[in-house]
Amino acid sequence: MTTTRPAWAYTLPSALLLMAPFDILASLAMDIYLPVVPAMPGILNTTPSVIQLTLSLYMVMLGVGQVVFGPISDRIGRRPVLLAGGAVFLVASLGAAWSSTAAAFVAFRLLQAVGGSAALVATFATVRDVYAGRPEGVVIYGLFSSMLAFVPAAGPIAGALISEFFGWRSIFVALSLLMLPALLNAGFRWHETRPLDLAQTRRSAWPIFASPAFWVYTAAFSAAMGTFFVFFSTAPRVLIGQAGYSEIGFSLAFATVALVMIVTTRFAKSFVAGWGIAGCVARGMALLVCGAVLLGIGEFFGSPSFLSFVLPMWVVAVGIVVTVSVTANGALAQFDDIAGSAVAFYFCIQSLIVSIAGTLAVTLLDGDTAWPVVLFATAMAIPVSAGLALLRSRGAGAERSPVV
Repeated sequence: MTTTRPAWAYTLPSALLLMAPFDILASLAMDIYLPVVPAMPGILNTTPSVIQLTLSLYMVMLGVGQVVFGPISDRIGRRPVLLAGGAVFLVASLGAAWSSTAAAFVAFRLLQAVGGSAALVATFATVRDVYAGRPEGVVIYGLFSSMLAFVPAAGPIAGALISEFFGWRSIFVALSLLMLPALLNAGFRWHETRPLDLAQTRRSAWPIFASPAFWVYTAAFSAAMGTFFVFFSTAPRVLIGQAGYSEIGFSLAFATVALVMIVTTRFAKSFVAGWGIAGCVARGMALLVCGAVLLGIGEFFGSPSFLSFVLPMWVVAVGIVVTVSVTANGALAQFDDIAGSAVAFYFCIQSLIVSIAGTLAVTLLDGDTAWPVVLFATAMAIPVSAGLALLRSRGAGAERSPVV
């Protein structure tokens, strides 16, 4: 290694094949499990609230774990953190597959999230090490966004089919089998990218927390992803439990929202060029509120259906993509020299907001309705918009689009 960002000898397709599986699997572990969520209380002889913990605590650990692994990756390197995280994810997935009690299942889901968080922070820190300031970085993050938008579309369908033919345990066996080749590939080909001087001359992480832009854009990311989290937490109960959808029917309806996200992602670069970072976030928050209003109207005037529940989420989905495509740029632009720590805190804070506030919305309101989505989206989007206006008035909402 040198004291500058080391060369990454792989072509763009080869680099994506190396890095993308870790990003995808951390998300897939959440989405592929959704179709069997309504059945899990009966299977494990527990309550729906405990099963909800396997969703919300996964989100918490996915973020909190990164606070540990981000600074560690700055200190000892990206490669060991990534390989250890992938191995923990693989073992935990097998443990979840063979759990016979609710306690064991929850514990292995937490370990699965720990492994996923380590792999995520190492992956994103590597991208910053190698591609910061290079045009390939824009392509990589655009493709990552497209892939992650596809996961909610394909994941529930895959989970429903696997569960239908092989049982729910096979879902977690499949996750471990998918991680295995990714881990082997990384073991042979993922060389260290952390600049040598990071371990020697690192500035304090405290400026991250003193940055108003970091908080506003992190809250904006939380608003967007939290709305999606509340949606997929309530969607099985609304569409399967209330609207009478089958598991496959639910998965297909759910997939349409993700497909809207995929299509919108293709235009994200144009949105940023035309509106800038602050403009994209402002429009994203407005779309969240518009979608929430449509969901509220559907709850007042009709029973749960594709028209009243899924179609308004298409509006929300566009707002989500417009927002998340730029928030990392706004939040992390000034912290290249502590990339691992900055990425870790960014994901940790949003995970805590999403999991805690999202879970409260689902549990305190009627999770069999759209009201949790309505409340969360509105309650988050309005203060973010106010914070964004304050940044603009202070000149802190930079319109440039640095690569993260």
